[in-house]
Amino acid sequence: MNERSTSRPQRALLVEDDLLLAMDMEEFLSDQGFEVVGPFGRLSQALQALAEETPDIAVVDLNLAGELSFPLIDALRETRTPVIVCSGYAELPEFRSKLAGIPLVAKPWSPQPLAQLIDEMLATSPGETLRL
Repeated sequence: MNERSTSRPQRALLVEDDLLLAMDMEEFLSDQGFEVVGPFGRLSQALQALAEETPDIAVVDLNLAGELSFPLIDALRETRTPVIVCSGYAELPEFRSKLAGIPLVAKPWSPQPLAQLIDEMLATSPGETLRL
């Protein structure tokens, strides 16, 4: 596992409405050395958490109990927070164009590719686009 060494743990915002997936992802992010903010299963909860503090990175499901997370994704972009969309819907053409420039992880997700993607995103300077 990739333990991060900083003066404080980096914070990862986790937004996932499936309880089992949220628990797995939370454990994975904790094992990677992150302090997990969430998990949140509702858009309103995630937006409130973002209003209170800006995380170092965010992993966001696209469909939260029938509500799309685009307002959260847009808010994360505004704060220049690296965001990864982890969803079974992200590759659909109508969503793919709205997610241009955002790394996507299809469900079911795999730990190793996600860990590598997180490392690459955090190594990228703010405002710089990660090339996939």
